[in-house]
Amino acid sequence: MGTSPNSISENYLEGEISFYFNGKLLKAKQGQTIAAALMANGIKKLGVSRKLQQPRGLFCANGRCCSCFVSVNELDHVLSCMTLVEEGANIYSNDGDPDVRRKANGN
Repeated sequence: MGTSPNSISENYLEGEISFYFNGKLLKAKQGQTIAAALMANGIKKLGVSRKLQQPRGLFCANGRCCSCFVSVNELDHVLSCMTLVEEGANIYSNDGDPDVRRKANGN
């Protein structure tokens, strides 16, 4: 009882789902990471660097760097390379640091 080389991929990425990136409706395959879904839609810029304000995108693709951070459903600094895209998710590019002190103090 062996497995064919395509046995896993036959059932993987079958269903199509919808999500939003910066307010724009996009489609993805169920089981894709957010980064993969964005790249499949032609989006390579996931945010800007803090200091130099230069474009950031997918770099290591294994969760070790912070280049692919996005905001998902109001949760900041989500690793898009390690997080699966979900139906109806609201994803935003990470164009700045969250003001943690303001949120913590309720201001």
